[in-house]
Amino acid sequence: MRTLVTFLSSLACCAAGIGSAAVPTTAARLAAQNSLFEEQWQTGLDESPEFSSYIGDYRHNDRLDDYSLAGIQRRFTRDEQYRVRLLAISTAGFSEQDRLSHEIMLRALAQLAADYRFKEYELPLSQMSGPHLALSDLPLWVPFDSVPRYEDYIARLRQIPRVFTQTEEVLRAGVRAGIVPVRFLLEKVPAQCEGVIAANPFLIPTRKFPEGISAQEQARLTAEITRVVNEQVLPAYKSFAAFVAAEYSPRGRTTLSTESLPDGKRRYVNEIRGQTTISDLSAAQIHQIGLQEIEHIEAQMLVIARQQGFQDLPTYRAALKVDKKYIPTSSEQILDDYRRYITQMQSKLPALFGYIPALPVTVEALPDFQAADSTQYRQGTPDGKRPGRVVVATADLPNRTMIDDEATAYHEGVPGHHMQGSVALEMTTLPKFRQYYSNAGYAEGWALYAEQLGKEVGFYQDPNSDYGRLTSDMFRAVRLVVDTGIHSQGWSRERVVEFFHQYAVVDEPTIQAETDRYISWPGQALAYKLGQLQMRELRTRAQRELGPKFDVRKFHDELLNGGVVPLDLLSGHIDRWIAASKAGG
Repeated sequence: MRTLVTFLSSLACCAAGIGSAAVPTTAARLAAQNSLFEEQWQTGLDESPEFSSYIGDYRHNDRLDDYSLAGIQRRFTRDEQYRVRLLAISTAGFSEQDRLSHEIMLRALAQLAADYRFKEYELPLSQMSGPHLALSDLPLWVPFDSVPRYEDYIARLRQIPRVFTQTEEVLRAGVRAGIVPVRFLLEKVPAQCEGVIAANPFLIPTRKFPEGISAQEQARLTAEITRVVNEQVLPAYKSFAAFVAAEYSPRGRTTLSTESLPDGKRRYVNEIRGQTTISDLSAAQIHQIGLQEIEHIEAQMLVIARQQGFQDLPTYRAALKVDKKYIPTSSEQILDDYRRYITQMQSKLPALFGYIPALPVTVEALPDFQAADSTQYRQGTPDGKRPGRVVVATADLPNRTMIDDEATAYHEGVPGHHMQGSVALEMTTLPKFRQYYSNAGYAEGWALYAEQLGKEVGFYQDPNSDYGRLTSDMFRAVRLVVDTGIHSQGWSRERVVEFFHQYAVVDEPTIQAETDRYISWPGQALAYKLGQLQMRELRTRAQRELGPKFDVRKFHDELLNGGVVPLDLLSGHIDRWIAASKAGG
């Protein structure tokens, strides 16, 4: 670990050369930047042992994060110090990637500072996120391959009551500041806690032990885990559920718009910029882009409908809704659908990419206590021992449709989130933070862009599945309208649901879950379509500029080989790649 003393020593070495030169050499400044990145990375892992475990670094497995107000203040102060120190390093003479690392870190630190000023940390709880849900995944964070791993796990279980107590402290601060979520969404949280209690995932590690652990040790560890879970973990969940039900949710706000919170208009602008990494679009402009995209996509849908023998979209949609081929009869049927599409795409990746990562991906169902959530991707570890996971929503089968399974499988798996995240993890020449840094504009923009790639390699053979691809695209266009509608135009929940019904792009369970998602997570839903449009524009620009020199594999590799990049920086990066490609570089 690079300590502060080590970093200051390197700066002293740079300073020693100032007497004989006007500025430190390029090599010295680059060494100082890399040293700062490494120091910051190691400090961050120590500060967030949960993230450390998530990425497969198990040195801090016996601790959970500090969720307290004091911990939040400490991390903000530390980040501000890093920002000042990084600003002092000139990037003159740096390579493209080293300059990009500098800019990405400055952008990330600036966004963290902006979020802190708006006290976003006082909103750590919703029906979608919070410690009650995050900690339920604790048994899957590390491989249970030795007695010390089990001992670390027990130590973490004992800290769960502290996490809830600290979260309550933060939530009470939010109440005092008038920064609270919407009440009816908070009212879902106690039931989620009860669902975790009923499922009791914390005993999962006791169901199967590795062969190297003796029967005596297995019995001891099982007894201790069971005791801690029953005496500390489950009571902590019950206490937190009671706190939310009796004290916190009654103080939730009744207005949906984030603009109803303190400094609301500027707060929503900050959310848009933070989520999309685009700074030159207003909420009104984004709303209009959504309406234009809806019109464009609907025209493509009508072509398929008429090819299938229908004169209009409402009739076609009505027929698909009752077509038993697309109505699932079991959770496993949906999961098999996803597995089939991800497997078939794997064989086509060489036509789209020069570099293909090797990290594995699995498909599983969302647990029952997260039944109201949406299908999502959860990243694995660089060594592949914990694979990437496509976690699929399968609840309420009679009202679900499989019409868009193919598009969503490409989005969440390959060549979408799993592909993009795996490439980043394998780019070991980048600073560590760039292998894991993410913003929704790039990550979700890429995943939506990736849905179209299936068509380019000959998939979506079923015209109805191709229509499903368009419904997925339409879904993201609708999001531009409804997110800005809720948070800048005062739309009601009923109006959002009605707008969804007007275009019939997703099934009823998804409409209900997604509407609540946009209310609780302003700006994030904008990232998908805006990011996709940016990447499509970059591809069009590269094809136009390079002509016969354009190779889609090289273009995709260039998009992915720097990890996640803010969209405005990505545009400049691709422009420089185009110029270098023209020159034969």
